Amino acid sequence: MTMPSVETNAASPRPASRSPLPLAAVVIACALGLGLLVPVLVSSQLALTLMTQAVISAVLATGIGFMIRQNGLTSFGHAAFYGLAAYGVALNGKFGLMPTELAIILAIVLPSILAFVAGLGIVRLPPLAFSMLTLAVAQSFHEIFLRWRDLANGDDGMAVRLPSTLFGMDIAVFQQPATMFVVCWIVLVLIIGGLWLIARSRFGLLTIAIRENEERARYIGFETVVPRAIIYGVSAAVGAIGGVLFVLYNAFVTPGVLHWSLSGEALVMAVIGGARAIWGPALGSVIFFMFKDAAGDLTEHWPAIIGVTLIVVTVLLPHGVSGLLSSMVAKLKGKAR
Repeated sequence: MTMPSVETNAASPRPASRSPLPLAAVVIACALGLGLLVPVLVSSQLALTLMTQAVISAVLATGIGFMIRQNGLTSFGHAAFYGLAAYGVALNGKFGLMPTELAIILAIVLPSILAFVAGLGIVRLPPLAFSMLTLAVAQSFHEIFLRWRDLANGDDGMAVRLPSTLFGMDIAVFQQPATMFVVCWIVLVLIIGGLWLIARSRFGLLTIAIRENEERARYIGFETVVPRAIIYGVSAAVGAIGGVLFVLYNAFVTPGVLHWSLSGEALVMAVIGGARAIWGPALGSVIFFMFKDAAGDLTEHWPAIIGVTLIVVTVLLPHGVSGLLSSMVAKLKGKAR
């Protein structure tokens, strides 16, 4: 699940080769099985809670990483989609507007539509301007939910009313660390599998070609704005799924889920793991939480350790840890031939 070479003509037909789909299906099945084993092997509720939070953060980081990989744009505002989805479910519980299942679906779909429509205008901006604009929009939503106490109770946050059953399952399934870890893990694996399929499709290759040279792609007849806006919408939908998982697990939401620092943490995870591979940001999330937990036991200044780690990874591993692992696997394959 690594990024195709950009030196080749990404929009042209690929040479005939064995389909990787059977191998991918095996990898996905093994990953799902591994996730099912974790609650059996880990008895600590604290550890399971940390792992569940890590997987939820991995979903958000995967959305940001997919945006970087396919569009070459860095979003500092993905917490907006994460937080809007979380608040969408919370406000529906407060006002009882519709069944929670329908609210969850809309909490994922509406932010992705918002991102697509906004993307039609902003994906054509220079990368720095795009990043700053996404940051400004996310902070605007943060201020709205922070200041509008009658709606969302300000910085005191909201307890979320959830039904006793959800999608036919007891609500406890989504709030117990052992079962929720499995739910989040399955969702993460399916998201990575789905994004991998998109990335390998002709559409995915077209977006990479646009990322590498938009002018040339336009010159040979491809529409370049809509595909990039679609990628932005898909990336936002992934972030919104993370927000839904967060609110189901915690049953509580504060304006912090819309803050830029959440987007920054997810971006750090994507950089450490490497956005070149679809699964890189998820790996970065695991590394981030391990470092955070270990460094937090040593000093309250753990963000400094994370910062040094980020500098080291950026300088020594420009494609992140996933890039290093992919290179090692490629070398082993070369020696085996």
